[in-house]
Amino acid sequence: MTDYQRIEAALAYAQTHFQTQPDLEEMAAQAHWSPFHFQRKFQEWAGVSPKKFLQYLSLDHAKQLLRQQASVAEAAHETGLSGTGRLHDLFVTLEAMTPGEYRQGGAALAIRYSFGESPFGHYLVASTDKGICKLVFADDEDAAVAELRLEWPQATFMAEKTAAHAQVARFFAREFMSADRLHLHLKGTPFQLKIWESLLRVPEGQRCTYSQLADAADNGAAVRAAGTAIGANPVAYLIPCHRVIRGTGELGQYRWGASRKAALLGWEAARTEALPAEVN
Repeated sequence: MTDYQRIEAALAYAQTHFQTQPDLEEMAAQAHWSPFHFQRKFQEWAGVSPKKFLQYLSLDHAKQLLRQQASVAEAAHETGLSGTGRLHDLFVTLEAMTPGEYRQGGAALAIRYSFGESPFGHYLVASTDKGICKLVFADDEDAAVAELRLEWPQATFMAEKTAAHAQVARFFAREFMSADRLHLHLKGTPFQLKIWESLLRVPEGQRCTYSQLADAADNGAAVRAAGTAIGANPVAYLIPCHRVIRGTGELGQYRWGASRKAALLGWEAARTEALPAEVN
């Protein structure tokens, strides 16, 4: 068997047996490797550890049950977890919210959204009382709003421009004031949050590769997972996922179009080159 076939067998086993919560030895047996060797190889191929992959499968199943209005206890039982406490810990660790909050789908959360124009096209910006929770280029306004509603199906939505939205407009126009402070209200796994935080440290006019970003997030082996986290970035431009390119130097994919990514990078490069040099 090739390495790929061994990993494929283990992945298939995890997907069909996650409700029994198989341990490392069981999964390693499917690949016909020792647990130690399997752990290392799985991390290389999947970008996460076998345990973390099993947690994602369990979480996805629990989320599906909760969307179907199952109770937290029912979701924990059907997912194969020992109790609601383990499901609670799993949600808080991977989703930064409790199962009850997920089940409510943002109930009691007020989200205000508006549209604006940037040098790179029409955009939708949405915010809660905590900060910006969504910023996407919106070539199709209806589709952008539908995507926002899907993320928080029980939230209250208002088409209303807020002070935070005005700050975003000033940011695009490069009229950001010294008193402006943009706050973000992000929901993601700890790994996603780490990747997004690393993106914020990539200077304007510069680029980094997927592997460099994974290294910056203290997980150099998780290049594929880093790519997935970049693709899930909920706040375009402010979290500059457009500055990540392939190791070959190619621009690579961009959620809002390769042409827009090239325009963003070119615009930033032209601006930084035009800045006056520092005098020592």
